[in-house]
Amino acid sequence: MTEIELVNVFTHMGRGGNPCPIVIDASKLPNTGMQSVARHFGHESGFVLPAPSLDADYAFRFWVPRHEMEMCGHATIGALWALATRGHLRAEQVRIVTRSGPVTGYVDRARSGDPSVEISQPVGKVVDLSHAEEEQVLSTLKISRHDLLDLPVQNAVTSRVKTLIPMKGVRQLNELVPDAPRIETCCERIGSTGLYPYAIEHQGERRFEARQFPKSSGYPEDAATGIAAAALAFGLLKNRLVERNSERITVMQGRAMDALSEIRVRLGFADATPVGCLLGGTVTHAESCTLQL
Repeated sequence: MTEIELVNVFTHMGRGGNPCPIVIDASKLPNTGMQSVARHFGHESGFVLPAPSLDADYAFRFWVPRHEMEMCGHATIGALWALATRGHLRAEQVRIVTRSGPVTGYVDRARSGDPSVEISQPVGKVVDLSHAEEEQVLSTLKISRHDLLDLPVQNAVTSRVKTLIPMKGVRQLNELVPDAPRIETCCERIGSTGLYPYAIEHQGERRFEARQFPKSSGYPEDAATGIAAAALAFGLLKNRLVERNSERITVMQGRAMDALSEIRVRLGFADATPVGCLLGGTVTHAESCTLQL
């Protein structure tokens, strides 16, 4: 039997968030077992394993129903939260090996029983799409250039490439009904792992709203996507929608799914040059269970 912690990551006022199964001891679980967990629950799932060397504290792996993922932000945060609440976390700053590269986790246990978790992401790269690529995206979302702000459609990446589409408003964002069968083909053509349309909610307060339509995860939309929100933060910086400082950027997601979620990003700078970011949010416990694999 495999013990599983079900958590919701990036919740907003105690609701929403992205459901995530966590196996905090996956050392004896084969690849087929990990994929079986993701298929059983239908969500991105996180697995904690021993570190491969003394250079790290843990190795994390991530699966969706269809395949393994190199990195998953909410599963990393959820796994650290689960380790902390069960008293298994080795320190308040831990080094994690993932298939997309090293990640540092920061866990503040000042509030007893409710750890605050942030994880590092590398500096983002943001590239404008070509006109032909942009047309592919707009066609897949069943919209036109008139539905967008006067800003480019961009591919942005910290750990995985996401396509940023600047919608004119929150209403237009949440009215999107994409051509779902075309999303995977569109993402393959533009080198992306998901379409991430976004809108400005309150620019002065650095609040934005977004939706994610993943390339091939096995479900049509995500309630909260931390890696996409981190990539978006660097897109906002490049497009001058946020000032060059480390104040919190809040990304709301999941409204159209009736699962409104809240993702928090803090950009980091060295002499005004961006060097990375911290990604965080609130985690709530759903249930503990076991699964026969």
